Amino acid sequence: MNYPFDCISELVFVQTEIQSADIILVPGGSHPQLMEKAAELYKKGLAPYILPSGSVNPKIPEYDSEWEFLKCIGVKLGIPEEKILKEDRARNTFENAEFSWKVIKESNLPVKKAILVCKAYHSRRALLTYQLLFPKDIEFFVVTVPDKRGIRKDNWFLDEEKIKIVMGEIVKIGKYFENHIKKFHDK
Repeated sequence: MNYPFDCISELVFVQTEIQSADIILVPGGSHPQLMEKAAELYKKGLAPYILPSGSVNPKIPEYDSEWEFLKCIGVKLGIPEEKILKEDRARNTFENAEFSWKVIKESNLPVKKAILVCKAYHSRRALLTYQLLFPKDIEFFVVTVPDKRGIRKDNWFLDEEKIKIVMGEIVKIGKYFENHIKKFHDK
């Protein structure tokens, strides 16, 4: 069924075909589904490294950072610790991308293709942010997971809380990229 707000769904929710890549990137969060999906992709041999990102998060007080939370999940799922790179300073999506690229450069990893694992409703903003802050020749593949509220492209409009979160994401996209659109054009 078509809805007048389908354009919102197309804007906010991105998912692409995936291919083998050089790294799996996970912009932080308190949702275990993120690392569960990254571990699944790693175990399928789609990339040799996983780079979760994120600093302190009050939603997971038993962990020092989102990175530590996600790393622990990965290790429990059988990912070797040395295959999980560390970025534990990022406080937002912009810093997730910025600091992750720094880790990649400092690790001397040749990255030309990256898989981005993120919450479904966060996918457009995450993709645009990583595309802005990573070199333009890096190809991104986006794999999404519903968060613990189950927000997906096909159901966000059925519940007031989900609507509020998705519409808030549109505001965040505008705030994040208003001053960067010209940079995309000039890249």
